[in-house]
Amino acid sequence: MKNSASFVDNGVQLMLGALESPEIVFAVLLTAKTVVVAAVLFLLCYPPLAWLLARRKGLLVRALSFLTTLPLVFPPIALGYLLLLLFGRNGLLGSLLSDAGIAFVFTPVAVYFAAFVAGLPLVVRPLKNALESEMLQAIEFTARVHGATPFTVFRRITMPLVRPHLAAGLLLGLTRASGEVGITMMLGGNISDRTNTLSLEIFNAVSRAEFDAATALCLLLTIFTFVVFCLLEIIQKRAVKL
Repeated sequence: MKNSASFVDNGVQLMLGALESPEIVFAVLLTAKTVVVAAVLFLLCYPPLAWLLARRKGLLVRALSFLTTLPLVFPPIALGYLLLLLFGRNGLLGSLLSDAGIAFVFTPVAVYFAAFVAGLPLVVRPLKNALESEMLQAIEFTARVHGATPFTVFRRITMPLVRPHLAAGLLLGLTRASGEVGITMMLGGNISDRTNTLSLEIFNAVSRAEFDAATALCLLLTIFTFVVFCLLEIIQKRAVKL
C-alpha cells in the first residue's frame, strides 16, 4: 500500500511539475481545444455520413466509404503528407485558400482538421454498423406500416436505439483525435507555442531528454484514456444489441 501511495504521489508531483512549463501548458490547452472542435465537427458530420454509408448504395457511396476508412488503414504520416500536398501553398486546395487569404497549413486550424480526419473512421463505423442492423430496419419498417411518419420513426425509434452506438463512436473518435501525431505533424508542423499538441510535446520532451516531463504527459493521457474506457463500459452495458 505504501509503495502504491508513493507511486501515486510521484505521479502527481510529476504532472504538477510538468504543468509549470509554458510549452506543456500550451500543448495541454491546444489539445483540449482540439478535442472540443473535433467533437463539434463529429456531431455535425458523422450521423448523416453514417446513415448515407449504411442506407445508400452506389459507386459514389463506395468511394466515400473508402475515403472515410482510409485514415484507419493508411499510415498517418503518409496520409499527412498527401494532405500536405493537397493543402500546401501550391496544392489544389491550398492555392485556393492562399488566394482567398486564408492560412491553413502550420496553423491550429490544421491541427483541428488533422484530429477530425484521424478520428472520423472510429466515429462513423459503430453508428454505421448499428444502422445496417436488419433488426433495426425491421422495427422501422413495422412502424412505417402502422402509419408512423419518417420523422417520427427517426425520432422515436432509430435515434433511441442507436444513441449508445453514437456515443461510443464519439468517445473513440475523440480518444483518437487527442492522441493524433502523424497527420498533425505534417499539417501542423509541430511548432512550439503554435501547433504542438500533447502527443507531439511528448515527442519533443523525449527529444530534449526531459523524460520526467514526457512521463508526466503520458500520465495525463492515461487518465484521459481511463475515463473514456469507463464511459465506454457504461455505454456498452446500456446499449441494445442490434
